[in-house]
This record gives sequence, C-alpha cells and structure tokens, in this order.
Amino acid sequence: MNTNEILKIIEQGESKKVEFKESRSKPSNDVFDSVCAFLNGFGGHLFLGVCDDGTICGIEPKAKNQILNDFVTLANNPQKLNPTFYFSPEVFEIEGKTVIYIPISKSTQVHRSKGKYFVRNSDGDFDITNYSSQVANLYLKKNSNHTENTVYPF
Repeated sequence: MNTNEILKIIEQGESKKVEFKESRSKPSNDVFDSVCAFLNGFGGHLFLGVCDDGTICGIEPKAKNQILNDFVTLANNPQKLNPTFYFSPEVFEIEGKTVIYIPISKSTQVHRSKGKYFVRNSDGDFDITNYSSQVANLYLKKNSNHTENTVYPF
C-alpha cells in the first residue's frame, strides 16, 4: 500500500470496510471492537491518527512506537481479542502527520473483543453478544464459508 492509495481510502470516509480512530497518544479504548467486527465480517482498513470526519490529525510522533507496541501486544492478549490474531501495521507520513494503517483480513474464526461479539454494519461496530440468533448466524456463516475443516471423500 502506498500513500496515494491510503489517501484514496481516507477520502471515501468511514464505511463497512473503513474505520478511523484518532488515537493521538495511545490506541483508543474501542479499537479492538472495530478489529473484532472486521475479523468477523469481510475485513477492512483501520487507521489510527485519522478523525471520524476523515481529517488527518496524526498521532503524536513520540507515541508512535508505543502505540505500535501496545496494539501488537494487545492483539495477542486473549482478554482483549479472542482468539488472538496477527497484524502488520504500517506507518505513513501524510501531510506532515503520522498515520498508522492496519489492514485487517477476513478471519475464518469467530472473534470476541473483551468477551463480546462485534459485527460491522455501515460505519459502526455493533455488539451482538445478547442476540443469540445473530451470534449463532455468525458461527454458521464462518463454518459455511470456509472449507479448511471439512473432510471430503476421496
């Protein structure tokens, strides 16, 4: 991904596959809700250092390494994200400001953030934990879309 591609995605605004988090000095408290929703859905693009309206506010330069470290560490903490997942954040300098881009692929598993199930709809993350039929549908969707665990004759 290059800077021009990043700018095109940001210009389109938040959507079912794009989320902005200001996260100036640390990852926002709900960042893993969005991560979980993307993993449970069709994947997406997460940007730290971009305001909800698409304005590039940037993260504090001194906080860049700490934010990257915190994000990767928390992504491997089952109390934050379960099952855990591997991410490859990328750092971009845009308009003299630092933005962290985290590509999130669709997962073959159902994920929880802080013990809750999240899905993405429009430009928001929705907690479906208390809606057993939606949670069941999420598991069914994951099982039917992926053949890794299916045994075929011959």
